[in-house]
Amino acid sequence: MHNNLVILAGGASSRMKKEAVLDNLSAEEIAQANERSKGLIGVGASGRPLLDYLLLNAKKAGYKNIYIIIGEQGELFKEFYGSQNLNNDFHGLNISFAVQYIPEGRVKPFGTADALFQAVEQFPELTSQQYSVCNSDNLYSAKALLALRETTSPNAFIAYDRDALEFPSERISRFAIAKLDHNNQLLDILEKPSADVLADYKDVEGKIRVSMNAFKFNGSTLYTHLKNCPVHPERDEKELPTVLLNSVKEHPNTTLGIPFSEHVPDLTAKEDIADVKAYLKQYYPVLDWQA
Repeated sequence: MHNNLVILAGGASSRMKKEAVLDNLSAEEIAQANERSKGLIGVGASGRPLLDYLLLNAKKAGYKNIYIIIGEQGELFKEFYGSQNLNNDFHGLNISFAVQYIPEGRVKPFGTADALFQAVEQFPELTSQQYSVCNSDNLYSAKALLALRETTSPNAFIAYDRDALEFPSERISRFAIAKLDHNNQLLDILEKPSADVLADYKDVEGKIRVSMNAFKFNGSTLYTHLKNCPVHPERDEKELPTVLLNSVKEHPNTTLGIPFSEHVPDLTAKEDIADVKAYLKQYYPVLDWQA
């Protein structure tokens, strides 16, 4: 099993920064939502960031080396998780920081695939090792993160049961869906699916599966696809699902969708903050790093 987890935290958080009139948020929470990276918003006990809880679950799952990809203005991460660029000790986790630089001529980052490519360029050991990748603004369970460590498939992703996600149905309907074969190997990813195609995308359990950006990659075979990832024509970004599909085309039957049926708390917009706070209060009343 591999010990490396890469956490994507260098995005622009544009949806979180949109104006919203909410009476269940304090002025401080609104200020944090407007100014901080989403994973650093203080939604937990004693105002600790959501990222604390993700790191806790990563530790429970057995990860040792954590690479956090931050933006060029991401110095606040170092106030929470270690002042050095490399090898900070945070509750027994070895935390290092990669920086996602914005290319000349752009005003915002170039997407998740570009973030990961810049990280593996800054930490070349990842080009020959296996590693997991996830978002900083989702709280994946320790069980799901462990499943990524345990799988023997060269590449994999957690294939979540769409019906188990506790989001409004309109929001869920916009999630990209994965098409798996009878062995749960990835065949295709469909963005913005219409209702009339859903039946064709059900897996062997009759479930519609979605990705929440929790991946396991083989660094040596993925590197070329990361480097050569094309730009998404609509969003003008380089994205990890594109990398994954290009890898599948070249190496069929190497990307496993690991079925999971559970909710994944998500901090996308200000409207999510109260829900995530309530979830953490219920399921993580204390941050127990010894567990």
